Amino acid sequence: MPKAIDSLRFTDISQQEFTLKKSILTLCLSSAFLMSCSESPSHMEVTQQPIVQNNQLRFPAGNPQLSLLSTVEVKQAQNIAIDLPARIVWDEQKTQRVFPAFSGRVTQILTDVGQTVREGTPLAQIASPEFGAAQADTARALADALVAGKNFTRQKELLNAGITSQKEFEQAEADMLRAKAEVDRAQARTALYGSGASVNQQLGIRASLSGMVVERNVNPDQEIRPDQFGPSSPALFVVTDPRFLWVLIDVRETDIQHIKMGMKMDIKTPSLPNQIFEATIRAIADTIDPMTRTIKVRASIENPQRILKNEMLATASFLRSFKNNLNIPASSVFLKGSDHIVFVEIEPGVFQSKKVSLVFENKKDVIIDEGLNIGDKVVSQNGLLLAKELLNAQEDAQQAPMKVPAIKP
Repeated sequence: MPKAIDSLRFTDISQQEFTLKKSILTLCLSSAFLMSCSESPSHMEVTQQPIVQNNQLRFPAGNPQLSLLSTVEVKQAQNIAIDLPARIVWDEQKTQRVFPAFSGRVTQILTDVGQTVREGTPLAQIASPEFGAAQADTARALADALVAGKNFTRQKELLNAGITSQKEFEQAEADMLRAKAEVDRAQARTALYGSGASVNQQLGIRASLSGMVVERNVNPDQEIRPDQFGPSSPALFVVTDPRFLWVLIDVRETDIQHIKMGMKMDIKTPSLPNQIFEATIRAIADTIDPMTRTIKVRASIENPQRILKNEMLATASFLRSFKNNLNIPASSVFLKGSDHIVFVEIEPGVFQSKKVSLVFENKKDVIIDEGLNIGDKVVSQNGLLLAKELLNAQEDAQQAPMKVPAIKP
């Protein structure tokens, strides 16, 4: 019986010790946590944020963001290649677009695309009643002229014999002259389309210059009428000399002052990336295209090997001088409202935003004339990081005066 009591007491003591040890362990852990929280910042890794002072963004030494920023020195600008969009087309001074002058039906196609022709070469034959009427007018004019000529001869003989009057003679002479004029008009009309005095209603479509047939938009037995063809309609045939082409260039308003007549330009095409062709400026428009806000410039280019094709897209390039300006990378410039901003490294870790005035810009370079000096170090990469930090600091500075301290009761 006593052993049983002693055993019970021992059990109660063990439970009390366990509870006490558990409480002590919990207290120790809590104390350790509080001590770790109350350690001074010098024993913890804390990244200090940049500060704004006099429009300057100052980074503390060792800030990891500094390793992300790259700077380049501002340099004197040199000649820069200006690229302009262009399109290659046929030389219209060496191109004939054939349209029908009379209605009719196509009976023969005499030439095809790719064939070389000379001036006067027949391209197609058309059966045209309208042209037959023109031929009939010529034949009738010849007949009338023949009768008028005989009448004039007879009246002249009668006048010399004293049988007819001077008035009748002069009337016969006038009739003869009118008949000859009508013959000349009718023959000129039919001869323009390669026909003689006979009435056969066969209208020949002919080339008016030497070259190559580069386009055909007509088929046998096709009915054609002149009113079917307008400014936007394709011609029956297009004959040109593909060794000579035009380059139509869209020039920006800011660049037109640097384009002169006779100026040379480099022409490059996406399909021939390793070849550069030379073109010469031949015409400059005096109006601005209202759709593209550009000025049309036309250049001529020789194509002896015929590797350039009609309607090829191209890029026209010329060198523009910027000797009195400065050059910085395009990635250094940011737009803030309507102002162009760059970040300049004043000293290690200190950056200041400056407003610059742009003269020219493209995907790679920016030319400026105000705001920087030669040798200034501008941020060329990750400049958006500085812009964001500066904006956040300015917003915090604006909101700070609005905070009102709590009033203690």
